[in-house]
Order: sequence, then C-alpha cells, then structure tokens
Amino acid sequence: MELEMAADMISNSKKRQEHERKKKKKWTGRDITLVGMASLSLLFLAVFSYAPLFGLVLAFKDGDYGLNLLKTMATAPWNGFENFAAFLLDPNFVDALVNTICLNLIMLLINFPAPILFALLINEVRNKHYKKVVQTLSNFPHFISWVIFGGMIIAMTDMTTGIFNPILEAIGLSSEENPVNLQGADYAWATIILSSLIKGVGWGSIIYTAAISSLDGEMYEAAELDGANRFQKAIYITLPGIASTITVFLLLNISGLLGNSFDQFYILQNSLNLSKTQVLTTYVYQTGISQRRYSYASALGLFNSVISVTLLLISNFISKKTTGRGIY
Repeated sequence: MELEMAADMISNSKKRQEHERKKKKKWTGRDITLVGMASLSLLFLAVFSYAPLFGLVLAFKDGDYGLNLLKTMATAPWNGFENFAAFLLDPNFVDALVNTICLNLIMLLINFPAPILFALLINEVRNKHYKKVVQTLSNFPHFISWVIFGGMIIAMTDMTTGIFNPILEAIGLSSEENPVNLQGADYAWATIILSSLIKGVGWGSIIYTAAISSLDGEMYEAAELDGANRFQKAIYITLPGIASTITVFLLLNISGLLGNSFDQFYILQNSLNLSKTQVLTTYVYQTGISQRRYSYASALGLFNSVISVTLLLISNFISKKTTGRGIY
C-alpha cells in the first residue's frame, strides 16, 4: 500500500513538473517583443560592428587606391607589416601621436574630474527648481552638434568680428593694432580643452549625480550629528560612495588616450593651428581615407585599437591590485 502511494506521489509530481514545463514554454506578446528587440540589436551589431572588422585584413595588404574594397580585400597581395612601418616612420604621424597623447593627458587631468566636482556642487543645492535649471542649462551644450558649437567658437574667436578681442583690449591684453589671434597655434589647445569642458561637463555629471542620489541618507545624518560640515561629508561619504563609478570611467578614459572627437578637431582646424590640432583621427582621415590609402588607414586604425585595449587591460590590472575595483 505504501509503495503504491509513493508511486502515485512520484507520478503526480512528474505530471506537475511536465505541466509547469509546458506552461513555461508558452510565449507571451511581451516575450516576443523582447526577443525581437534583442535580435534587432544583435543584427545591428553584426552588420555595423562585426562585419567591418573583416576590413582589417587590408592592414596587411597592398590595397591602396582601390575603388572596390571587397575585391581589393580578396585579391590584393599581402605585404606583411609594410603599412605599419610606413606610418611609424612618417614624421607627420609622430607629430599627430604626440598631440593626441598630450591633449588627452591634459583633458584627463582637467576634464575628467570636472564633472565629478560639478556633481558634488549640484548635490549641495537644496532648491529643487534651481537645481533643475542648472542641470538643464549645463546639459544643453551636449546636444548641440559640433558643427554648430564649433562654428560659434570660430565666430567668437575671430580677430576682427569676435567678442573676445574687444574684451582683451578692455583689460589691456590686446590692442586694435595688434589683436590676439585666438585661432592660431598658440591658443589651439586651450580652445579645444575649454570647448570640450563646456560641452561635456554637464552631461558627464549625470552618472555621478545618479550615483550620489543612491547613497544612504542616514550616513549623512549621522555625520551631521558628529559635527561634519559639507566639505567633510563630500570627502568622507560621497566620494568613497561613488568610487566604483569613478574607477570605471577613469579606466575608460585611460583606454581612450589615443582617441579624439573627430568632428571637434576637424571643425576647429585651420592652416594656422594645424601643427597643434592634427591628431590621429584627423590624420587617418586626411592621410588615409581622403587619399584613398585604405590599407594605410586600416593599419593606423588597428594600431590605435591594439594600444587602446592594452591600456585598458593594464589600467584595469593596476586598479584591481591597488583598490580592488575594476571593470571586470
């Protein structure tokens, strides 16, 4: 009798499991929508991110000046590392590399901490309406195209019609006979760094502001009871609380030391400041793509990618060893 009851229980359990399994197999409209969106995302990545990677074979082929790239990739003769040697021995490439590294290091020291400081200041604003106004105004430049934003900078820094030279004249730093050429090589880096800062500080602070808002408010209340001021709360509570977020963005910025915003540099470039504004992205376009030197451009792009991944791995390893935090 007991054996029969046990057998019935096992049978009923199997039936229930089978029933549950069948129920789980039924797809709802929401499941279909999610799978469809995921499939479209994968298709987008496959077409626009992974498929172009096959073009990297041009870096090791003599495929320059070919109009049919697919045919060139298939039939062009292999030349080993000749394309890499060509740009490494090019003095113009060395100048562009130096400009890229120096500019990105300066922006890492200035433009990276700026959004963090701005987020800390925003967090201290108690008036909600004023806070929203400040955030909206600071985020607005991010949504302006570099074509428009760069055009505004060029117009404002013009020697004859710009607004900055009259201001410099008023404070005695310029004169009508000898105006300051703000579009020249001497001021090119300052213009690029400040324009990047203005355009990105508000948008860059959004992630940090969100991270700060997720911190436990009881810690701040306890700190106030202990007599901590705003500065001490920011140093000992806020910054340690968002340290993981700061680490991730710092590592991503370090990995991008060889990358620049192409549209910003291309728009702000001119014949007077080219020696200071020629970076790898514009060098690839002008020397590689514009002159149809596709193998040369592919080699440059591959070099850039390898260095960026290497920097990311090294910085992530150092970060995990020193702070215990990293991207993965």
